[in-house]
Parts: sequence; structure tokens; C-alpha cells
Amino acid sequence: MATISGQVTSFSYGNEEKLFGEQHGCLPMKSKLPSKWPLGLGVLYQQWKANADKRLLAFQQPFLDELGPSLEIEILGSIGYTTFDPENIEAALSTRFDDYCLGSRRGAMFPFLGEGIFTQDGGPWKHSRELLRRPFLKTHYQDLKGFKEPVQTLLTKLSSSSGIIDLQPLFFQFTLATTTALIFGQPVESSENDQQDSFASSFDHASWITTLRTVREFADGFVTRALSASSEDKKWTVSDRYAFIDDLYAEYRDIRLVRDQLINVLLAGRDTTACLLSWTFFLLIRHPDVLSRLRSEIQFVIGTDTDVTRPHIQKIGFLRCILNETLRLYPPIPINVRFANKTTWLPRGGGPDGKSSILVPKGVGLGFVPYYMHRRKDIYGEDAMDYRPARWEGPELANIGWAYMPFHGGPRLCLGKDFALMEASYLTVRILQEFPDIQLPPGQPVVPTGQEKQELTVFLRSADGCKVVVRTS
Repeated sequence: MATISGQVTSFSYGNEEKLFGEQHGCLPMKSKLPSKWPLGLGVLYQQWKANADKRLLAFQQPFLDELGPSLEIEILGSIGYTTFDPENIEAALSTRFDDYCLGSRRGAMFPFLGEGIFTQDGGPWKHSRELLRRPFLKTHYQDLKGFKEPVQTLLTKLSSSSGIIDLQPLFFQFTLATTTALIFGQPVESSENDQQDSFASSFDHASWITTLRTVREFADGFVTRALSASSEDKKWTVSDRYAFIDDLYAEYRDIRLVRDQLINVLLAGRDTTACLLSWTFFLLIRHPDVLSRLRSEIQFVIGTDTDVTRPHIQKIGFLRCILNETLRLYPPIPINVRFANKTTWLPRGGGPDGKSSILVPKGVGLGFVPYYMHRRKDIYGEDAMDYRPARWEGPELANIGWAYMPFHGGPRLCLGKDFALMEASYLTVRILQEFPDIQLPPGQPVVPTGQEKQELTVFLRSADGCKVVVRTS
């Protein structure tokens, strides 16, 4: 269970650490998470109940609003830190990036992800990042043509449906198709239907328990086919279709390592964008004034032209505001964690006013929480909990910096950021072109943002899906 108490580890101050803390002006953390029961068991119990009710993040919000943006957590005799202070997050993810590592996260994710970019630190991670940059530079996706076929598949499914439709599983199918096409050379739809269904359902299961044989077997099959198709007369030639797999194999000469890297990209490429699309439409159909304005801008810029291009999307400024606001309120990865690989410090959170630096001993976990940082009223205004895309139009948030980080930040900034935004933009435009009267079904709940039921694993999705009613234009 991913909670704010999931990043603790035992530590005690030695003489060297005390001296280090004095040199950097470190003072004890101002805020500590209270617990009525010994060893923090009360906190764990309350979080367990809230998580079972699918409202864990909403349950924690008022406690964190009161305690402040940085606090110390003690659970079962171990201590860790949680922060949603932009200065502290910048320090951990950028300024003192080399002071932190994945720590126990590697062991937790390795059974599923294997030896890939999301389980690596240091030199291996840098090497992986450089290799994985390449597919996102393909012209096929720069001009958005790579999205056309899977978008049409989704639109066809919607056209043939009636009554109340849940968009969320359709979005996960769509992003699975686009991501497999990007990394494997062909979309998952081109495989046998039974194999596709098994892969998709198994991938959902793997996101929960980080084990998966089906996904690995499926990826092995794709890798083998791709390498066979791109090899002629035992001489490696790079084709447009399988260039990415060819690049990885030429580098590693090990199918297992190629498969592991591809599964890493598949996890991020599928789930994050599907979550973004689901929350985007979840919010749009509950805010008809925003939806109406977006439809008008799409009609003005593109009209009925279905050949949507990057310049088209760049001219629909309000669409980017909508995606920004959706990512603010519902960042795909709402909670993350790093561990200090050496004794280090953070600039804020210590002392009576919380403005002094704090000591972070080696081995201590630091949870950072974009979900709560994005809802801070002292940063985003008194209406920070509200859905208001127009807040992104003027100078109000022009210098938001580290207070907005839906795609992580620093050296680990998401490689697929542009790919995800273009993918989400393209599909949003095409859905509203084909189904301009998309609506919230009668009887569906409308509650304040953050109070709806949420499913929280590594990623954040709606627990009730994204139910809509569509009518063909």
C-alpha cells in the first residue's frame, strides 16, 4: 500500500552526522505525524481503513494541511520524512540528486520490471536513459501519424456502443496499443485476441502485485519476432518498424535485458497517459462550461478536419490548460520516494518556524507527494482544490517551477512527456470532434475534486471509472 508512512527506516545520529548537521544549520523537524497508538499503529490502521474505502488521499489531506509541507513520521520504531515543499523536492531530485537513490524500491519492483530504467541508479540508469531517448524522436510520432490507427480503433468501438460507456478501460487499451507500437514495432491489437486479452489483464494484475509471467512471455514473443524480422542473412539491419528493439539488442546482445527495458517503458507509457485521459474526461463532463469552451476552440482551429496535426494542437491553448489542470489535481504518480545514499540535508522543515534545514542521515527514506503540493492554497490560491483550467492562461503560474511536477523533474524528468501530452491531446480532440455531445450519465456522482473514490497503486486512477453517454455527431 502506497501511503505517506511507506518510506520509513531506522536511524540514529552519530558524531559525524551531528557535525554535518551543525555545519548546514540543521534543526529538528518542526512537525511530526501524531498517533494515538504506540509505534504509530493508529496511523497504519486509519490509513488501512481509508484505503479500503478508496479515499486514502482525501483522508490524509486535512492532516497534512494542518501539519505543514514537511513532517517526520515514526512507524514501528522507524523514522522517515515526507515533504510536499517545492524547495525540498528540488533539492532531492535535482540540486542534490546524487545524494539519493531508489533504495528498497529496486527490490520491490525488480521481480516485475527486471533490469530497467525504473529499477536502476547511477551509471546503469544513465546508460538506459540515453538508449531510451531514441524512440521518442521518431518522425512517425513527431507528426502524430503513429496515433491515427489506434485512435480510429477506439472511435469505432465508441460508435458501436450504446448506453453508458466506461471510457477508462478503453483508454488503457488505447495507450497499450500506442506504447506497444512504439517499442515493439506493432500494436497489441495485431496479436491474437486471446493473447491480447491475457496480456492486458495480466498487466493490470502486475501493476498491483509486481509479479508477472504473462507479460514477460508476451514481451519475449514480440522481441523474438522483431529481431527475426529485422535480421537478414545474419546481418543486423535497422528497419523503421523495429528500430528501437534493434538498438537495444545491438547494445545488450541479451534478449532478457531488451525485454526488461521494454517492460519498463510499457509500464510508464500505458498507465500514466491512460490515467491522464480518464481524469481529463472525468472532469470535463462534470464541468460543461469548460467542455463547451474546448469544443468551440477545436471547431475554430480545426473544424471538421480529422487529420489533426501538431500545429493544430499547439494552437488550441485551452486544451493545454485543461491537461495542466488535470495533471495538477490528479498527477499519475501522486506519491514517490527516494532514500539517502549518504548523509545529506534538505533546506526547509526544521526549527520552530519550519524554515531551517533538516538533517537526512544515510539510509533514511524521503517521501515526496506531488498530489498534496499541487493542492497547496499558498501556492495555487484559495481555490486550489477546485478544477479551474483558466488559472493556467495568464501570468498567475508562469513561474510555478518545482511546485508543479506531474512528470517528475531533474535528471529523471519523464522521457515520454511530449509523447504523452501529444497522445492525450490528439485523442481528446478526435473524441470531441466525433462525439461533441458527450455527457455525464444521469445519476452519476458529482463530488468536490479529491472526494471521489480513487484506486491508488503506483498510479492514480478513478475507482469508479469514467462513465459517459455519447451521441454521434
